[in-house]
Amino acid sequence: MRDVYIIGVSTIKFGKHADKSIKDLAIAAAIGCLTDAGLSKNDIQALWFSNAGWGEAGQMTIRGQVALKGMGIEGIPITNVENACAGGSTGLHHAWYGVAGGLYDITMAVGAEKLYHSNKNLVFQGFLGGIDIENVLPIANALSLFGLTDDEKIKVEQFKQKYQKDVHKGGGAKKPKAKESRWKKYRDQFTAAIVLGEKVGYDTVWKLAKLTAGDHSPFMDVYGYACRQHMKKYGSTAEQLAIIASKNHFNSTLNPNAQYCFDVPVDKVLSDRIVSWPLTRSMCAPIGDGSASAILCSEDTVKKLGLTSQAVKIKASVLGSAIRTSFDSDIPEIGERLSKQAYEKAGVGPQDINVAEVHDASAFGEVVQAENLGFCPKGEGGIFAEKGETSLGGRIPINPSGGLISRGHPIGASGLAQIHELVTQLRGNAGKRQVKNARFALAENGGGALGTEEAAMCVHILEAPSR
Repeated sequence: MRDVYIIGVSTIKFGKHADKSIKDLAIAAAIGCLTDAGLSKNDIQALWFSNAGWGEAGQMTIRGQVALKGMGIEGIPITNVENACAGGSTGLHHAWYGVAGGLYDITMAVGAEKLYHSNKNLVFQGFLGGIDIENVLPIANALSLFGLTDDEKIKVEQFKQKYQKDVHKGGGAKKPKAKESRWKKYRDQFTAAIVLGEKVGYDTVWKLAKLTAGDHSPFMDVYGYACRQHMKKYGSTAEQLAIIASKNHFNSTLNPNAQYCFDVPVDKVLSDRIVSWPLTRSMCAPIGDGSASAILCSEDTVKKLGLTSQAVKIKASVLGSAIRTSFDSDIPEIGERLSKQAYEKAGVGPQDINVAEVHDASAFGEVVQAENLGFCPKGEGGIFAEKGETSLGGRIPINPSGGLISRGHPIGASGLAQIHELVTQLRGNAGKRQVKNARFALAENGGGALGTEEAAMCVHILEAPSR
């Protein structure tokens, strides 16, 4: 296998981009990346495109080809990657593999996502694709239904009437305008509920509704449950989670690409609205739009292009999937398993890592991954953060970008945004959030849920350019 280097990175500012399409976002990141590397589109020999949600809008199967055709990237091999929240880093892994294996000299990975929608429930329902739907809730067949039979239309009307009585406590004719307005708002969801209820049973529908109801992703309930188990077993606290969230919000104030660029003190994190106890809103990643990209090449190509001073070496690139089915399993968690592989391939250990970006879809994600990656003993991730070890200036700064909690989490782009941050750090270009003397960096990006761990995960270890 050949040595592989990252010579170009780019990330647009994450946030709400209502006036831009996924094509616009992807092209912006791709052009920025080419500019950073000093290359043209014609230099790219193969490309991997990561996206998770565009299919919800009907764009299936050829997303990368469609997204990048507008800038003239066509004709080359383009592979579409969908691996839940780990899609961006999975694209990077395969772009690495293409160069390491000698098939290509220059490859590119691009991730883009648009998650903002007027109906957040639709977004959160889409997240259910990141779990084993058939075994968790038997609705796979029902989801393929189109339209309503006459009998189902009658049941929709009956459901409407029942809803109005429940909401207004018997006040059928008292507030007709309010009732009709609320009915129109939720009509499509009720229609779907009727269709599913008739096919798979209403008990199943109510269970599904609990996973997607309200204003948060079902994965926050997964994180909340895992967090409560950790608190029970090790004594970790909500205050420790708040310290992590506050740290990441502060870091984002130093990152112009972050979705949130405001500080949130620990007490404000704790007093924020509960999402899934003990997680508050400030402890959880927001919905956002964004894109990020990276260009990889061989060592000979780095020298040929004269880019040694900005080329970041990929010391290890590891991709794996879930095997644990119980919180009490003796099998190490996926983050622990993959990081051990990565350390072995890179010839370094956790004590050698100077800066890390980990998948903190919630503050608890940072707690558990700090442990899994070997930065601190099992059960002490909260204590580790509480001591300031993961802050800028600490022993191992984690998520200097602000992490998913504050930088944002446009699913298909998140893994590549981590890489952008770490390459920026290793080049010494991170400004006020710069980690001093950073030589080795680690990125952990997980996605989906299967059994009791992430369904997919990538761990990358990077080394700073030669100086």
